[in-house]
Amino acid sequence: MRKIYVESLGCAKNQVDSEILLTYASENGYEMTSDPAEADVIVVNTCAFIEDAKKESIDTVLSMRENHPKAKIILSGCLAQRYGSEMDFEEADAIFGNHDLSLFPEILRETESNERPVEVPEYPDPDSERDQRSILLSRAATAYLKISEGCNHCCSYCAIPIIRGPLRSRPFERVVSEAKRLIAEGVYEISVIAQDLGAYGTDLYGKSRFTELMDALSSLDGDFVLRMLYIHPDTFPMDLLPLVREREKILPYFDIPVQHAWPGILRAMGRTGSREIYLGLVDRIRETLPDAVIRTTIMLGFPGECDESFAEVKRFIEEGRFDWMGSFTYSREEDTPAYRMRGKREHDKAHKLAVSYQKELMELQNEISRDRMRRFVGNTYKAIIEEKIEGEELYFGRIYAQAPDVDGLTVISSSRELKAGDVVSVRILKSMDFDLDAVAL
Repeated sequence: MRKIYVESLGCAKNQVDSEILLTYASENGYEMTSDPAEADVIVVNTCAFIEDAKKESIDTVLSMRENHPKAKIILSGCLAQRYGSEMDFEEADAIFGNHDLSLFPEILRETESNERPVEVPEYPDPDSERDQRSILLSRAATAYLKISEGCNHCCSYCAIPIIRGPLRSRPFERVVSEAKRLIAEGVYEISVIAQDLGAYGTDLYGKSRFTELMDALSSLDGDFVLRMLYIHPDTFPMDLLPLVREREKILPYFDIPVQHAWPGILRAMGRTGSREIYLGLVDRIRETLPDAVIRTTIMLGFPGECDESFAEVKRFIEEGRFDWMGSFTYSREEDTPAYRMRGKREHDKAHKLAVSYQKELMELQNEISRDRMRRFVGNTYKAIIEEKIEGEELYFGRIYAQAPDVDGLTVISSSRELKAGDVVSVRILKSMDFDLDAVAL
């Protein structure tokens, strides 16, 4: 049997695409392998959100070609969708975009026949899009549930609408149906994902149905929890908060990327909020849900950034006291409105300053995160086990406050044997910088 390996780069939405590609491959006679050295076909599912992601994507393809010269290599994903028709990249045996994954079996056949296909598909008929995945790449007892594709926001720096297209929500009933299948397969933590969860349904139904969807999902039978990832602050549905308070299956975890706090930069970014609105949202969440965990993202170095605007961001972070924060520097992306705001030479100079701002901001946030984590000490929570620490009666796990891959972990001691995917009650003994120390009960 022919073997296939997928290297999935970038976001969780890309991971779902990788799982669908592997499912198609499995249905067409391929066996998945976790070792690229064993693979007849290697798929690099790329990211193209910012310059660093594009570089990582190209470097990964080059590395795969150098280390596995006999394998067929397919460059897939966002980089292929964005630049595929222009790419002359001999290291790849095929280039395949991500708008219509149902074409993948044909790409496989053409690649194996040495045809070197280049396919940058248009959007598929929504009724033909695949709902079911037989292969999951996430950790045991976890899965991502993508409820929409694309984005209708017009942030001036962002290439996502260029790559992924406008908002295309999946039909309500199909999302619920897929969730039922995941629960039946033993998935405990379902991470509901989209570019903007709050906008779900506005294209299909003329209004947001995200709160209604979370109501339906949290009403399903079974032992599971729901994690929400990425709610744009400008479209945050306030009616979601009382629902989260009522439903134990919805984790009180909110990932809200505000990007900045300086009025001039927010307007130039195409954001409609303000520091006052964003801080008001944080207060409203914590008033309704005192145990809420809030994560945000800040971009530094956008055209117009200066010491004064950075000082405003620092004040904003000090006041908001977010549990977690990610930060990245502005990437000058062609075909976006912000690309024309300054030239390359000015951008390169500004980037160096942005890197120093980022270092300073993360030092501040690290102090806040360490302080915020102390409030969990002495309390009992459910934790999902991720892996055993070899040679020790210790395990890495996560409580509700820790989203996969981006936040800290909980180190759990247990005299009984545990395995990945187990859900156990733990008591938090102490906080250790960004991680927690706990004992299984």
